[in-house]
Amino acid sequence: MKLTALLSILALVLFGASAHAGDVGFRELSIPNGTDKPLVVGIWYPTKAKPHPAPLGQFVQDVATDAPVAGSRLPLIVMSHGTTGWYGEHVDTALALAHAGFVVAAVSHTGDTYDDPSRVMRIQDRPGQLRRLTDFMLAAWPDHLRIDPARIGVFGFSAGGFTALVDIGGQPDLSLVRPHCATHPTAFECGLTTKAGAAAPTALPSRADFSGDPRIRAAVVAAPALGFTFGREGLRGVHIPVQLWRPAEDHLLPNPDYAQSVRDNLPRAPEYHVVANADHFDFLAPCTDALAKFAPDVCVERPGFDRAAFHVQFDAAVVSFFKRTLR
Repeated sequence: MKLTALLSILALVLFGASAHAGDVGFRELSIPNGTDKPLVVGIWYPTKAKPHPAPLGQFVQDVATDAPVAGSRLPLIVMSHGTTGWYGEHVDTALALAHAGFVVAAVSHTGDTYDDPSRVMRIQDRPGQLRRLTDFMLAAWPDHLRIDPARIGVFGFSAGGFTALVDIGGQPDLSLVRPHCATHPTAFECGLTTKAGAAAPTALPSRADFSGDPRIRAAVVAAPALGFTFGREGLRGVHIPVQLWRPAEDHLLPNPDYAQSVRDNLPRAPEYHVVANADHFDFLAPCTDALAKFAPDVCVERPGFDRAAFHVQFDAAVVSFFKRTLR
């Protein structure tokens, strides 16, 4: 397929209704987070209302803001972003899923966003926040009765991939980070630890402190952080279908300690994709000019790699996987 055709398809995914599915509604909400400050979430869903271009951070999405939800017994996908990201960083994937009939709810993790990195070292807090999002969507979201509680999936990228793995029953051993950094001092997580200094947490949770969410029936995990902390023991409780992605040229989380380690230790073989010539941030939505100015580092592409063309295939594969596994 020619590149121009691929980009035309991507335009439909990002900025317009697909030919085989309905339009997309969108809402931004704040939801309870225990005694902590509320979590900010974005929700995409099927609607019959007419969409209009609407800003979303450095993106523009074609959605019907606050429109009525269309359909019933809708599958739900909850999303977890990477370190210092935010709920909108996978907007194209969320739109593709919503066009295909899914409700998609993405959370901005408190203290681990681009505008507030104050708790970036507390990755152990993320799974609980994601569970609160699922709780809200199933019980407190005004349209919760339209969701089928038997069809729930999770999508996670980077630190969100770690979060998703815990959400589906993975139990990491975070005490493995220190010896890993002794032999890999330039690793991304080691740089975070060094930068945190005295602010780094001294008491780490054990494997037993992590518990999964049995409501989750399928997972898409892209370039997961801290993959080496799980091992066979930490992943033995994961039995649902997993679609696992690894960028072949990941400069941030290089092979084999992250995605490959997860692949090798899952008790049930995942649907495994290694993306040739791709780098870590290529799983984020294709950059706009505004985002390239705001965060140039996440918009760099390797010579010969086309993130926009890749996302046509990536989004289609994610939609297809969740359709198969959440029937």
